[in-house]
Amino acid sequence: MQAQAILHFWFTELTPQQHFVKDPALDETIRTRFGATLEAAARCELFGWRTTPEGRLAEIIVPDQFSRNAYRDTPRAFAQDALALVLAQELVACRGDRSLPMEQRKFAYMPYMHSESALVHAQAVALFAQPGLEGNLDYELRHQAIITRFGRYPHRNAVLGRSSTAEELAFLSEPGSSF
Repeated sequence: MQAQAILHFWFTELTPQQHFVKDPALDETIRTRFGATLEAAARCELFGWRTTPEGRLAEIIVPDQFSRNAYRDTPRAFAQDALALVLAQELVACRGDRSLPMEQRKFAYMPYMHSESALVHAQAVALFAQPGLEGNLDYELRHQAIITRFGRYPHRNAVLGRSSTAEELAFLSEPGSSF
């Protein structure tokens, strides 16, 4: 599998609406077409993609986005979050993100939004506040507020086998509490 195939699938074959919906058929497509690539990413075997910002973006999308589809409702959906975040942080550190179109750049920043670190969310706010990404800033601020309040995403607790506090359970019963 090549990095360009990942980008073509994510940005050309799919519509922007498909990126954020729960769709069992799409989940199965990603498992079938990209399962081996997901496993290679988990073993850090896609390092050859890191020579260009586009390749790095593809390597970020696999563990950050594809894992959420392919392994939905299991701990594996979040198992590669740290890897995706490090890849994104390195891309930002070398300013490779600046060469990506905004529609692609926001996916380079998604690992920041998925993090359960308040420090990382402070960085995410700055990244999503860039001109052209304001539409995503509101989502980041909502994510940041959850991390500020709880130090983690309560909607992950059941899947990850974490006990929820009474406050988290009350929060989860509110409309719009989960993404």
